[in-house]
Amino acid sequence: MSDKTAIPPSPSEDEYVRQVSAAEPPPLLSAQDPFELFAEWMKEAVAKEPNDANGMALSTVDETGMPDSRMVLLKDAGPDGFVFYSNLGSAKGRQLAANPKAALLFHWKSLRRQVRVRGTVVPVTPEEADAYFATRARPAQIGAWASEQSRPLPDRLALEKRIAEMGLKFGIGKVSRPPHWSGFRVVPDTIEFWRDRPFRLHERLVFVKVGEGWTTQRLYP
Repeated sequence: MSDKTAIPPSPSEDEYVRQVSAAEPPPLLSAQDPFELFAEWMKEAVAKEPNDANGMALSTVDETGMPDSRMVLLKDAGPDGFVFYSNLGSAKGRQLAANPKAALLFHWKSLRRQVRVRGTVVPVTPEEADAYFATRARPAQIGAWASEQSRPLPDRLALEKRIAEMGLKFGIGKVSRPPHWSGFRVVPDTIEFWRDRPFRLHERLVFVKVGEGWTTQRLYP
């Protein structure tokens, strides 16, 4: 028997009424460019979220079609798509190489908002990857060389030994980007903006890519 006492109950009608009376309803979402709206929401999230406002759930599928999800950090966003970086030999790297499609989910709890993205995945250029890698802290650069991401780890000592070996290899010199480490860009076909409203009557606005532009549609909650 699971312990359901740890799961919060659904809000009561009185609690919903208090939410409604506490603030005026915001105007309906309206935008022509989803990336402008995303940038606005990200800016608010950076100011409000206590940790990792750029955190996003990345979903891929493996060779059997089984879905796989994990949290990664957004490193760039614009009309070309949403960018993150990874070890190419990791589970997500191998899955994206075999099936270059993905879904992203941003959830900003403090703002009661989320953004869903679905699209195809393309690699960033080597120049982009080099430029971003150069901004990482040196220990993180060393870690990218040392970690065989998603592979079995005998024990923690094995990782610490690899880190020490890589540290000695580079000494005080520049740490170059590993050939097995680069970035992916999710080029969206759809972007959905979701905003919490009382009584589960949430607001949903979806952008669908059509040619060089976007169409919008509201969805039932």
